[in-house]
Amino acid sequence: MKAKHERGLYDPQFEHDACGVGFVANIKGAKSHEIIQQGLQVLVNMKHRGATGYEKNTGDGAGIMLQIPDKFMRKVCAERNIELPAPGEYGVGMVFLPPDLTQRRAIEDICRQMVQAEGQKYLGLRKVPTDNSTLGQTARSQEPVVKQIFVGRGSDNMTDLEFERKLYIIRRRIFKRVRFTSGLLGSGYFYASSFSSRTIVYKGMLNPEQVEEFYPELKDPDMESAIAMVHSRFSTNTFPSWDRAHPYRFL
Repeated sequence: MKAKHERGLYDPQFEHDACGVGFVANIKGAKSHEIIQQGLQVLVNMKHRGATGYEKNTGDGAGIMLQIPDKFMRKVCAERNIELPAPGEYGVGMVFLPPDLTQRRAIEDICRQMVQAEGQKYLGLRKVPTDNSTLGQTARSQEPVVKQIFVGRGSDNMTDLEFERKLYIIRRRIFKRVRFTSGLLGSGYFYASSFSSRTIVYKGMLNPEQVEEFYPELKDPDMESAIAMVHSRFSTNTFPSWDRAHPYRFL
């Protein structure tokens, strides 16, 4: 291969192979299930940008970020007697929790306490259905329980941006309490993939094609979004883990 040389703003020393990132959007902002399907297909098409270890069915990580699918959330929350306010008036925290029931309930209590401590409304908790049948042993051995925390806006005078900032503070307070002061043996499992009134992230220690299989609800026609951002991870100098997949939770 012909050697590359510095030219203009280009410097070959800064050239690196890295993760794969893809983005699909409806430029008119129209939400549809098709956008999610297209995003997942983009993710599968970027399999070469991710990596695996010696287990071909344990990936370095993959995930997808969507707008909160309000129609779908209302349907599944109604089944659990969780009453959601208007779109934008509630946030969803997508969290990883330990498999041990006692440890998990202790962390769930911390989540509720932090939501209320910040003056917001704790609406309820939902277990996200998952299917680990295609996962490798390494991924299964570290697999968390995935749940969604629903938080209502605490004040009508709070702007959208103020509510989003409040959800960020709640996420940080929960993380610090669980990881650093709770003393819980299962605290290392805890991670918030997203905590927002705008977007939600489905991710894991997965191969690109496993994302839709691990989270079957992504196939539900009521899952709608105008955007889909996908990420296929190549863990260059770190070990694969459930929390490191799809790091884009601020966008």
